[in-house]
Amino acid sequence: MTYCAIDFGTSNSAVAVPIGEALQLAPVENAYTTLPTAVFFNTDEHSQTFGRAALEAYIDGFDGRLMRSMKSILGSALAENMTDLGDGSAIKYTDVIALFIAHLKRQAEACSGASIERAVLGRPVFFVDDDPRADHLAQQQLEAAAHSVGLREIHFQYEPIAAAFDYEAKLTQEGLVLVADIGGGTSDFSLVRVGPDRMKRVERKDDVLAHYGVHVAGTDFDRRVELSTILREVGYQALDPEGREVPNRIYFDLATWHLINTVYAPKRASELMLMRHLFTDIRHYDRLTRVVERRLGHALAARAEEAKIGIAAGGETTIDLDLIEDDLGLPFDEAQLIQAGQDETRRIVLAAHHTVLVAGVKPEDVSAIYFTGGSTGLAFLSGALAAAFAQAQPVFGDRLASVATGLGIHARRIFQ
Repeated sequence: MTYCAIDFGTSNSAVAVPIGEALQLAPVENAYTTLPTAVFFNTDEHSQTFGRAALEAYIDGFDGRLMRSMKSILGSALAENMTDLGDGSAIKYTDVIALFIAHLKRQAEACSGASIERAVLGRPVFFVDDDPRADHLAQQQLEAAAHSVGLREIHFQYEPIAAAFDYEAKLTQEGLVLVADIGGGTSDFSLVRVGPDRMKRVERKDDVLAHYGVHVAGTDFDRRVELSTILREVGYQALDPEGREVPNRIYFDLATWHLINTVYAPKRASELMLMRHLFTDIRHYDRLTRVVERRLGHALAARAEEAKIGIAAGGETTIDLDLIEDDLGLPFDEAQLIQAGQDETRRIVLAAHHTVLVAGVKPEDVSAIYFTGGSTGLAFLSGALAAAFAQAQPVFGDRLASVATGLGIHARRIFQ
């Protein structure tokens, strides 16, 4: 029997296990050590797939229900609700999370060759902003899901602090590091004293000077991209014949992963049929109807995410919307992405400043800012944070695996 460390992320997940004296990231999908946090319930074949396989099954057109960003619903009333799988059956959102954690546990056991009943799980600084009761509930829900799949002893560690442990393992001298863990659902910051002598301690409470976070991150940028580009082509912010904006709830729901399926409900479809007269440009209405009838919401959200990733990789890109209409496409560049996400960027930078302020430390006393999490691949975002702490050395960790590795370091200290 052994233990593991699970980084259950909004967009991507990973798990670390001990192999002999070393820690190793377990292969969770073929040779990949990270797994997109996605589950596809295939109603054609009555099966479930995870990660890249889930996304591919959805794209290939199998009937069923794709679920992503499940972590973002923890702490909300929606988490305990049942959701339709498209074949007449239904499942609780928290049970979907349990299925995903069970999959990670199986992969960890296959890698280690031993059963696993003990685990360290990562958690954001805040699952829910400005609501301690909902935040506590979110951790309880995640813990219950983990218990339900056979993890009997569970410890939690803040994700940015785990990333600090990974960074610390590479240091030769002491420093004060601001960890910026910006993933899919949350942007979390921790100010931590690190160093080769400190890393030998099991109890590190005194080394954590402050932590803070906001529920703003990668999926929020995706949402802004979709609203500012794709959904304008189907009528978002269009004006009716009297000069008023077309009702926007349907567009906001189409741009929010866990609400997309609600747009397809019979009542919502009936409401859409009654909206035709509101569209000055009837092409917008026809396209919107096509999106709903063909259930293209998840595919459009994926196109927005792909556009963001394309910009992060450098240069410009084109958002291909031929699934809505032949030859429909939109050019997209970094300037548009920066404009679309300016409010999110501002909130993230303010959260970083607040973390240092709470610690009573001057920004110039921070020796390094350590970037981890998938969204730190957005150059304008990491650049804005680096500029806010100009005296600190910017250091980039493994964007998708630093937290899992750090959680593994913490797990080894607890369980060995």
